Amino acid sequence: MFDLTGQKILVVGIANAHSIAWGCAQAFRAQGADLAITWLNDRAEPHVRPLAEQLGATIMGPLDVAEPGQMEALFDRIGAEWGRLDTLLHSIAFAPKDDLHGRVVDCSAAGFAQAMDISVHSFLRMIRAAEPLMPQGGTCLSVSFFGASRVVRHYNMMGPVKAALESTVRYAAAELGEKGIRVHALSPGPMATRAASGIDHFDDMLAAATARAPTHSLATIADVGAMAAFLASAEARNLTGGVHDIDGGYSITA
Repeated sequence: MFDLTGQKILVVGIANAHSIAWGCAQAFRAQGADLAITWLNDRAEPHVRPLAEQLGATIMGPLDVAEPGQMEALFDRIGAEWGRLDTLLHSIAFAPKDDLHGRVVDCSAAGFAQAMDISVHSFLRMIRAAEPLMPQGGTCLSVSFFGASRVVRHYNMMGPVKAALESTVRYAAAELGEKGIRVHALSPGPMATRAASGIDHFDDMLAAATARAPTHSLATIADVGAMAAFLASAEARNLTGGVHDIDGGYSITA
């Protein structure tokens, strides 16, 4: 139904073969896209590089958004080697463990600022770096969660952080729409990813979500990838600013 052949797509956030970003990268490649894939640091490289090579990624390298200059170097390389960027996927989030496991009202200013910088502001920085590489338009995707709009036990400070991310998506979409640049958030329900494993009582959250979802089935990384690939396609050219639930109906239940 849609084709990404020839698209140049940057995927940020693969940690291993269970990552949402990996499911998206597989879907992009299956539809014909050329990929740039990053890993966080030297420790992550042995887990991510083989996956990138498996998909024939033409650009690979480290990206720690907290390290000055790394993002700029990556986008300079994309500009030099590809000359453009059609889609970027930002699938990264972080909160210090002590702040994440405590009450929202008790989180430290430093921890909250760090979570906002890595989980939200880095998306804005990526969009800003991608904008000149998208003269014919493009798609910018990030990853959110139901806890942005409803209180989910144990999600704690990531709720306000993801709420800020979703608002960022809407404002960026409004500002960039006239340039044909679309901005979206993918919002799967609870998933057994490495990032989610840091949430306290996460196994209980998975079980509760499975019971609550009308399909009684949680989304997979392949489900998220399918939505990401569609949103990157020309068929989705008139969609922007959305938060797209991919959760078996979990988000519609009380």
